[in-house]
Amino acid sequence: MLAIDVGLRTKGLKSAVRRWAALALVLAISACAGGSGVQGDRGKLASHGTYKVGNPYQINGVWYYPAEDYAYDETGIASWYGPGFHKERTANGEIFNQEQVTAAHKTLPMPSLVRVTNLVNGRALVVRVNDRGPFVGGRIIDLSHRSAQLLGFDRTGTAKVRVQILADESRAVAAAARAGTPLEVSDMGPPPAVAPLGTVQVVGLPPPQPTVSRPPVAAPSTVPGTTEEGLFMPAPEVRQDPVTGEPQIYIQAGAFSQYDNASRVRDRVADFGPASISQVNVGGAQLFRVRLGPIESVDRADAVLARVVEAGNANARVVVD
Repeated sequence: MLAIDVGLRTKGLKSAVRRWAALALVLAISACAGGSGVQGDRGKLASHGTYKVGNPYQINGVWYYPAEDYAYDETGIASWYGPGFHKERTANGEIFNQEQVTAAHKTLPMPSLVRVTNLVNGRALVVRVNDRGPFVGGRIIDLSHRSAQLLGFDRTGTAKVRVQILADESRAVAAAARAGTPLEVSDMGPPPAVAPLGTVQVVGLPPPQPTVSRPPVAAPSTVPGTTEEGLFMPAPEVRQDPVTGEPQIYIQAGAFSQYDNASRVRDRVADFGPASISQVNVGGAQLFRVRLGPIESVDRADAVLARVVEAGNANARVVVD
């Protein structure tokens, strides 16, 4: 998929990488429903997709392990994509619309709902994950053009973000996709019109919607949205969260249960920048986390990440804290 990313210096190179990645997904893991994709008048095709997690897969020498992770909560760098893939099939067989609030993720179930928060300006948006990507080092999620616009980074290309899965809501859209039935949304009215650039409306937390009880599957009651061609699509509403301080970029080389392992990795990557070990508790487990940074820019983080990976730390990633 074609991501608009100012962190890369050559758009043509990224385009080729993303297109190759999309093709590899089709051939290697049969990610796209409907064979070769869209034929004829693509605008008239129904966008019904399927529920998909998928098997482990490899892109550009990196392995990814899709999973039903309903506790997912990560920070990192977001990019966005759109024009090159508008009205094409997504990895779970839906039709990608760059003006809907959707996203591509490397491992989360499709479909699922996640809240993406721009950690710089505090804007938060719920989006539907229905595609795989981004397959560029250092990116945590690829948002549609409209999503990036609403979150305020469509012109800069990247943003420091937090991505949190909405567990109950994701189970609801997954149940509907498994059943092959549309989610029914009551009293939501027609889909909201796409606002022009520069007229993003920031709203407070929406009041909970009443749970829909009619069969076959109830729509998420806590997320405003509408059913479009049988698919629940979150409304393009932005929540304004408070912003405290400037988030910093780090490279996390790894997290280890044994301090000696963390110490060895720290020594291995120390030539690439200031490296430190911090002790954290994750899910009740004590881990020793190795990080480099803070790093001053996304471009610099990309370069450092590449060197850390080349040094044998395949699971290294960019984080924001």
